[in-house]
Amino acid sequence: MDPAGPDLPALRAAARRAAALPAPALLAECEEVFFTAGGPGGQHRNKTESGVRLSHRVTGVTVTATERRSQAQNRGAALQRLRERLAELAHEPKRRRPTRATRGSQERRLAAKRRAGLRKAERRSNFD
Repeated sequence: MDPAGPDLPALRAAARRAAALPAPALLAECEEVFFTAGGPGGQHRNKTESGVRLSHRVTGVTVTATERRSQAQNRGAALQRLRERLAELAHEPKRRRPTRATRGSQERRLAAKRRAGLRKAERRSNFD
């Protein structure tokens, strides 16, 4: 990636391509790190390296999974999260098209302002 920042269209295209890959091919594009998860789950969780961190090299997306005691289950959860993040990254928001207020809505807004102004003027005149 260049120092000026990521090329968003290229990043979206890479995320879209990666999200469509089958699981083994997607795992091949990732750097997989196993670590000690910690937390509730006893000795099996605290002494074994059951936590999984997947880093997709192309897009730079990183996800972790530590909630299960099994490394295989955590790998599946991390892969699912990675697919969700890639899909989120690949999503291109719809461009907003500027619109103008209709004549009817302008008239209704001005009429409401006029009524509010009359109401305020009425309150002022009661105190004089």
